[in-house]
Amino acid sequence: MSKPKIDPNLHQPQKPDWIKVRLPSNPVFFSTKGLITDLKLHTVCESAQCPNRWECWSQGTATFMIAGDRCTRACGFCAVSTAKPFALEEDEPQRVAEAVRRMKLKHIVLTAVARDDLKDGGAHHFARTIEAIRALDSTLVIEVLTPDFKGNEESLQIVLDAAPHIFNHNLETVERLTPLVRSRAQYRLSLQVLAMVKRMRPAAVTKSGLMLGLGETENELFQAMDDLRDAGAQVLTLGQYLRPSPQHLPVVEYIPPATFQTYGDIARSKGFEFVASGPLVRSSYHAADFQVAS
Repeated sequence: MSKPKIDPNLHQPQKPDWIKVRLPSNPVFFSTKGLITDLKLHTVCESAQCPNRWECWSQGTATFMIAGDRCTRACGFCAVSTAKPFALEEDEPQRVAEAVRRMKLKHIVLTAVARDDLKDGGAHHFARTIEAIRALDSTLVIEVLTPDFKGNEESLQIVLDAAPHIFNHNLETVERLTPLVRSRAQYRLSLQVLAMVKRMRPAAVTKSGLMLGLGETENELFQAMDDLRDAGAQVLTLGQYLRPSPQHLPVVEYIPPATFQTYGDIARSKGFEFVASGPLVRSSYHAADFQVAS
């Protein structure tokens, strides 16, 4: 498949009111920020410039990004820095667990930068972090949002052996746009990863997400939904792509909230057990709204 071309200087549509974030003045926000700083942790909230950081931190929640804040890939949509990563910090799993304890979290989301420099892609680090959290309280719900590990089954098995309740790997966009949007990632490989996870650990809930507004068509979006269902994905998130900087891919279209609602209804009709669909929805936004069966 040839790499699609989108002019980076494409005229940007005006940002609508529904996408604008109002900043709160909530003391919980500052206590969350202070705790993360104190424990020297990274969050995808900051590194990826998530528009919901103010809301989530004000509610005392955050998505922990382990294995550093330098990614080995350079995706066209992502604000995370691309650079040679530092060595893994051996005590990071314990620091994440301490944050979970202090924040009194019941549903924890762990993600990580792509670590193609490591033989296991960072899988052991994921497992060690899960185990450190579970040592606090075995009833905590743990969700992981992982890179594709290049499709390496051994790396996936390492993470799955730590028994996360939810395994999330984002498809991000439709097949035609994948070569432009995602660095080194492949549409079909991501689907294979989700299918492998469901085969290797049927008890794990599988989840994926798509960004809209990058130039996809409705038919392409619906095909991606069907492909995810064929791969066994049970939970789906749909959100608006927002351009982090002029160096990133432009926004082609802002999708109205009513259209997101329609897309959510269509996804549910296709068999997804839970769907979060809206302009500001992100992979871990209100993640605890999906109740994992005990």
